[in-house]
Amino acid sequence: FSSPVTNPQLWNGSTIGYLQTYEGFANGGWWHDQNILSATGEGADIEETRGWAGWWNEQVVQLVELSMKQKDAITVLLTGRGENNFTDIIKRIIASRKLEFDLICLKPEVGPNGQQFASTIRFKESFLESLISTYHQADEIRVYEDRVKHVKGFREFFAKVNERYSQLQGDRKPITAEVIHIAEGTVHLDPVTEVAEVQKMVNEHNKRYHDSAANYTKSPYGRLKIKRSVLYTGYLISDENANRLVSELLQPALPVGIAEGNEVKPLANIIRITTRPAPKAILRNAGGMGKKISWRVSGIGHWDHKLWAARVEPVSENETYYTESSVPVVVLGLRRGARPVDANRIQKWQPVDSNIVFDAAVGERALLRIDEDGSVGN
Repeated sequence: FSSPVTNPQLWNGSTIGYLQTYEGFANGGWWHDQNILSATGEGADIEETRGWAGWWNEQVVQLVELSMKQKDAITVLLTGRGENNFTDIIKRIIASRKLEFDLICLKPEVGPNGQQFASTIRFKESFLESLISTYHQADEIRVYEDRVKHVKGFREFFAKVNERYSQLQGDRKPITAEVIHIAEGTVHLDPVTEVAEVQKMVNEHNKRYHDSAANYTKSPYGRLKIKRSVLYTGYLISDENANRLVSELLQPALPVGIAEGNEVKPLANIIRITTRPAPKAILRNAGGMGKKISWRVSGIGHWDHKLWAARVEPVSENETYYTESSVPVVVLGLRRGARPVDANRIQKWQPVDSNIVFDAAVGERALLRIDEDGSVGN
């Protein structure tokens, strides 16, 4: 099942790390809040009626269905999600696809022998060892895992377990263990939903952090607040138009060898007005927030095969506009080591078909971050 991850288009780098930290919030971080998983797609109540269509790895679903039919196989769902928070939503998700498991195992706060698990993989290894010890006549186990680090860890774990069993004289013989890596794509929540859910996490933390009984994670952080940082102001280009500029201008311009690799990061998302929030005078010269202008591509150029940009001009000769560079440009793509400002170093522009026209509107490119709220006493 494709669990949503934090969206790097919304949050700055340090906040993405913070969101995933268990003790970042008094009630647990991104992977410990069942509301994030419940918000997948259009929300649990709607997705449940259609079996969370589009959110599954269908190959793995088919393998589960085959295992369900196999009389001499035990089918297990094993996850590091917390037992207290996630049991209900996970049961709803698997029931919506009519998947049946002999065992559904979530991470408990305390193990059956009173042990605390330092990490997800320690919990899973403890469970797997109990499983193969209990079913001591089973001669084969297959584990499907999406995290590369855990795949390596499980392979090493089974090698050690088998080495130990081979030296013992008990009922359990070494088991044939296969750990299969399942590559998963990256999926995100709807951006509005994601920000709303994180705001709920922040609100819940702010209710709990000062109460030792309610601060389950013993979070050391005080009152939290979501803040917005404007990276730059510009004429923002829609995703649809950005994709068109990349396919019609950037891709044909890339040299052989570079085009085939993944070295070039496509952009084509802005005609920059200024970095950070624009002062009122500049914003007025640019047409004001939300002002839409139709632009025509007049040329394309590159700097040292590290950055590619399109030179643009308003379709209307009477249009007033403002950009930080003497000539308005759209950075189409860049390689490692290049920065958007390097577009100013392009000396030669090749003319292009003047029929490439697109709209762009004045707006801000911003990222969100979570900070401790210094305006309120902790």
